[in-house]
Amino acid sequence: MSVRRLAEQQPDSFAFTPENLAWCKKEIGKYPEGRQASAVVPLLWKAQKQNDYWLPKKAIETVAEMLGMPFIRVLEVATFYTMFNLSPVGKHYIQFCGTTPCVLAGADAIKDVLKRRVGEQGHISADGKFSWLEVECLGACCNAPMVQINDDYYEDLTAANFETLLDNLAAGRPVTVGSQTGRVSSEPAGGLTSLTSLYGVDGRCGPQSLHAKPQAGDHAAAAAEHATQSESPAEPANERTKQEMKHSTGQPGGKA
Repeated sequence: MSVRRLAEQQPDSFAFTPENLAWCKKEIGKYPEGRQASAVVPLLWKAQKQNDYWLPKKAIETVAEMLGMPFIRVLEVATFYTMFNLSPVGKHYIQFCGTTPCVLAGADAIKDVLKRRVGEQGHISADGKFSWLEVECLGACCNAPMVQINDDYYEDLTAANFETLLDNLAAGRPVTVGSQTGRVSSEPAGGLTSLTSLYGVDGRCGPQSLHAKPQAGDHAAAAAEHATQSESPAEPANERTKQEMKHSTGQPGGKA
């Protein structure tokens, strides 16, 4: 792993907004007294998100003070996890997946677009709107190639639709999150070939589609299942336990 250091140029101060401060206090409250340090990762993430997706030294100090932790301990966390950006990034921070499934599906063409439109990794475009980094698998292999831009996934990319996506982001126009070809979830690109009676060929119009009204839970059945799982072992299980104890005599851990 390469050495990760804080940016040379740092802002003079950092303070959570009132809304984010309330969120942080609620997050800290999830942990028992004396275990507040467990909230260090979510608080650092919230600080980074507030600060245009990078984490300055003052934000790390603020989190350390809120959690009663030495600054060096919080700095260790911030420099260890690559999810934390220690220097400024573009307004649209692009994490490009370059692992095997995406490469096999054509990710090299996406990388070529990034190099031509933005520059090398870590470089912020002249207009300040883009920067990118190649990362390990982002878990959307079925919809490869893909990138993550800030908080959202953009999938089923081609050089052409990725160029369009960047154009729209640069111009401030609305963009479609997820598949850029209209695919639903991770279904086949040409539409469903099975379970069509439940979801429809398009994955949207069937009775079990995502928009369908959730069914009420069967509380009686749940209670019965819980009772069954809570019952003592049946006689055969008890007999097996006795046999195991009998055969363990004279064995390591068994009775003499």
